[in-house]
Amino acid sequence: MSKDAVDTAGAISRTGATQSPADAGDAGYSKGLKARHVNMIAIGGAIGTGLFLGAGGRLHDAGPALAVAYLVCGAFAFFVVRALGELVLYRPSSGSFVSYAREFLGEKGAYVAGWMYFLNWSTTGIADITAIALYTHYWSFFTDIPQWVLALIALAVVLAVNLISVKIFGEMEFWFAIIKVATLVGFMLIGIFLLATQHEVGGHTPGPGLVADHGGLLPHGMMPVVLVMQGVIFAYAALELVGVAAGETEEPEKVVPRAVNSIMWRVGVFYVGSVVLLALLLPGSVYTADQSPFVTVLSKIGVPAAGDVMNLVVLTAAMSSLNSGLYSTGRILRSMAMAGSAPRFTAKMNRSQVPYGGILLTCAVCVLGVVLNYLMPSQAFEIVLNVASLGIISTWVIIMICHLVFVRRAKEGLLTRPSFRLRGSPVTEIVTIAFLLAVLGLMWDDPEVGRKTLLLVPVIAVLLVAGWFAVRRRVTRTQDEELSGLTK
Repeated sequence: MSKDAVDTAGAISRTGATQSPADAGDAGYSKGLKARHVNMIAIGGAIGTGLFLGAGGRLHDAGPALAVAYLVCGAFAFFVVRALGELVLYRPSSGSFVSYAREFLGEKGAYVAGWMYFLNWSTTGIADITAIALYTHYWSFFTDIPQWVLALIALAVVLAVNLISVKIFGEMEFWFAIIKVATLVGFMLIGIFLLATQHEVGGHTPGPGLVADHGGLLPHGMMPVVLVMQGVIFAYAALELVGVAAGETEEPEKVVPRAVNSIMWRVGVFYVGSVVLLALLLPGSVYTADQSPFVTVLSKIGVPAAGDVMNLVVLTAAMSSLNSGLYSTGRILRSMAMAGSAPRFTAKMNRSQVPYGGILLTCAVCVLGVVLNYLMPSQAFEIVLNVASLGIISTWVIIMICHLVFVRRAKEGLLTRPSFRLRGSPVTEIVTIAFLLAVLGLMWDDPEVGRKTLLLVPVIAVLLVAGWFAVRRRVTRTQDEELSGLTK
């Protein structure tokens, strides 16, 4: 079917009006998410294990300048979410960026966006359920239970929550986010008190002098700071959930701008603020990759049960990540299935208006991941996380490309931009895309894991091309059926 035919059909369907095209995958959803759910989903997406657990190893490698890395990556993450927020207000869709890729880049663009996002969350899900099992083994009560049993129990619980209703999902994310925010606020209050009173922490007097006495902002030079960027970007993964959730809320035009705008100050306070405090309380060399930096600080000042509390919080963050992954991939796969580029069963919804087909497909990959993690060494687990970062970087790049096309069409008078906008187009999008691709390229400097992950890119590309040839006839048939329906 030609592009002209599609444009003609769109013109017929709008009958001269400026109404935005609808996505067939948006039909049938409830509007069960409230403003507080979406706001806390935005917070939950910005705060995860990348901060609670990953910041320790990164502080050790990069030093206090890690705060700058979080600030820079956070700014680019904000640009991506701001661009997505503008697209959401133009046309809210549970298919989110896949739906926008279909409109602005064609079905091939939507196909790549959707399956790369599925790659991100399915591999992240493998990491999440394994992490949940490891965190649970921290307590002696669970040590006799096999790791794979704990992983499957966690998967079953989160699956059940997702299948019941979107409102239950929203409530679960709301309380997960409350726990994470309350923990960070509590730690920051303790950290500020320690700084103000000059209370010794592990034999060190906190303050700027501590940084100066241990090599300054860059104790190991600039390169370690540059190399941790890839991990920092992954820490911000899930911010794009705001766009997916907008399709199931009553008033996206009010909820989304508020949630998106608040992301920047949350990044500044929670991520950058926490890392600055950590750097002022202890030298970077004291922190390690295998312990939460918050536990390191609290244990140095003798806080009882600090490890238990933070382990519970990290466990909550992993559960939240798994919960979000099942939710978002279910909606994305349904949007793709309705267009013919995903298996038909992923378009199915239950009585609670939940797309259970896509959720079950993601769960199936997670179950496979439990088996693989049991059989493979720990390095393979790290590769899983790197593969997930391939998925999130490609998703963010596609969002920015969609926004570039969107703005160009608006300038041509083909559509109207909402008042809520990403400023500085096209420079903002181009610089963001260049930064994300540069971060991807940095993985080559890690020969153990990063380089092996980049070598998977041609394999993924071949699989995507083969998959497209397998589904293109169904996609074309679906487009023809939509066209015939529009022209009747």
